[in-house]
Amino acid sequence: MECSNTKTVKPNSNISETASKFAKICALKSIGVVSYEVSNLHHLHKPISFGVPEYKKSSDRNQETRNYCPKIHPRPIEVPARDDSCANVMLMKIIDTVSSLKLAYLQLQQAHIPYDPQKIIAAYGRVDAELEKLCKFKIDYKKKKHRKAESNAAFFGLLQSEIKAKEVMLAKLQSQNSAKDFEILRLQQELQNLEMGNKNLHEKIKRSMKRKASVLSVDKFKGVFNAASKCIRDFAKALISLMKASGYLDLDVAAKWIENEAVYSKRCDKKYAFEAYIARIMFHGTSLTSYDVGNVMKFDDPIDALVDNPDSDFSKFCRTKYLLVVHPIMEELFFGNLDHRILILSSKHPRTEFYQLFAKLAKWVWVLVGSAASIDPHATMFYVNRGGRFSGLYMESVEEEKQSAVLSNEESSNYIVQFMIMPGFKIGHTLVKSRVYISKHPLS
Repeated sequence: MECSNTKTVKPNSNISETASKFAKICALKSIGVVSYEVSNLHHLHKPISFGVPEYKKSSDRNQETRNYCPKIHPRPIEVPARDDSCANVMLMKIIDTVSSLKLAYLQLQQAHIPYDPQKIIAAYGRVDAELEKLCKFKIDYKKKKHRKAESNAAFFGLLQSEIKAKEVMLAKLQSQNSAKDFEILRLQQELQNLEMGNKNLHEKIKRSMKRKASVLSVDKFKGVFNAASKCIRDFAKALISLMKASGYLDLDVAAKWIENEAVYSKRCDKKYAFEAYIARIMFHGTSLTSYDVGNVMKFDDPIDALVDNPDSDFSKFCRTKYLLVVHPIMEELFFGNLDHRILILSSKHPRTEFYQLFAKLAKWVWVLVGSAASIDPHATMFYVNRGGRFSGLYMESVEEEKQSAVLSNEESSNYIVQFMIMPGFKIGHTLVKSRVYISKHPLS
């Protein structure tokens, strides 16, 4: 039988399969139904033979057959448990409809014994109605399935768009991750460079501390004091040699100009006047200030220290003192030009023997003044005035024979100071004696 306005569909859906299985399970044995056209039932005038045997055509058999109503014993159908309550309700409705169809089909069979066209038509109508219900269930299921497919398609489309958005975000995050990895590599390289720089700086600090420690002690300070004294003596010899070589200056006149009232035991002692002149200018205006002397001490040649940092305090000190110690007239008489002066004024330092002697002198005076306050912040530098009594406690004579005589005879009061060459220093409880030129008191 066909559904109204619906093409015949092969029962491959779940509803058709359920109805077919249920019909097979609940099928009754046929009692002789012959196919016929419903539209021609009302033209039939005689009963149709249903193939009943002759011995069963008796009235009692007919009465027994007429009163026969077989019982329906449907087998229980196991329905898989589902969480969807709507699906359970729909399945129960289908089962009820199939049961009603079976009952209508049974009534259709009963209407043939005895043959009753009216009952047949009524039973056929009930069968048709139940089949219409099943067709409606099938159509609703297909519509629901179609809607579900459309819903799934929309959901999948939304899901795909979301996946694309996530992929775009993933690509962006991967790009950011690559950038971060590159930044990490760059920072690691920078960190490695910094660590290497810190290591080198640490080594420099260690070397600087060693150099500083070599000066920052009283014993070492005495060595610096003696080195400065020797450099003053060496530079004074160089000045005297150049003065003699130039022939333009009289040493006696120069010594008298430096120390006008000095009394010399021997003529050769006038060299000490030049030492006093150099020392007076080198220490004039200096104060005991603590500063790092390692930047100068790390170079064996002080010219290297001046070239390495031409704007350092040591470079300024060296330039200023040279212009004061070496007068331009003296320089021109010595060398015939002012090249040394011109180069030094332009912050350059010539590597001549004369200037190297002066740079060495400036180095040890610079280290001597800077290291005193570094050893003891309360360190002091003291001077000795001309004409004062010689005191072996604070002074020592630059002439070794006079120093030995004073120490042996203990007649220090009989000697007076003609001029001071090196100032003295008091560092803590240690006293570094000043170096002076002395002579016997005229009254002694």
